[in-house]
Amino acid sequence: MKIYLVLILLLGGTMSNAADSLYQQSVTTIEGKKTTLADYKGKPLLVVNIATKCGYTPQLTGLEKLYQKYKAQGFTVVGIPSNEFGGQTPEGDQDVKKFCQLNHGVTFPLTSKSTVLGEKKSPVIKWLLQQDASGKEIAWNFEKFLVNKDGKMVQRFESSVAPDDAKLVSAIESTLKK
Repeated sequence: MKIYLVLILLLGGTMSNAADSLYQQSVTTIEGKKTTLADYKGKPLLVVNIATKCGYTPQLTGLEKLYQKYKAQGFTVVGIPSNEFGGQTPEGDQDVKKFCQLNHGVTFPLTSKSTVLGEKKSPVIKWLLQQDASGKEIAWNFEKFLVNKDGKMVQRFESSVAPDDAKLVSAIESTLKK
């Protein structure tokens, strides 16, 4: 193992690989384009698993307000629709997008509907959960993961934490200052 570490260091590498970076995780946009999160490198993100027919769905309006308030400072909300909690997002991608725009004014980026539980979960969600010390799976729609400018997950917020909650707003503002 020591020889392996020495070789890595001599070659200028590290023990982590590109898959260890949030920005390298693959996503498909709601429009169907396969990409990564590389466009958000150096910017704080709030990644949220969203739903269209959940009791927390009105949070979409608050998430859009957060996005509008802080986007000039580089902040972005990324919504990942899923249908795993009570079948609360039965629509296809285009209907999800239309619903979010028409009913909540959403302009922040949305991904294609994705799995957020189990072995087949979205690479972004898988990466975020690997960074979370709790080791817990997502419990319900609208869990929020705050990522700082360095691409490190800094805080996880339960579904019940509203977008205008002082704890969440304070954490976002803190990541913007660093």
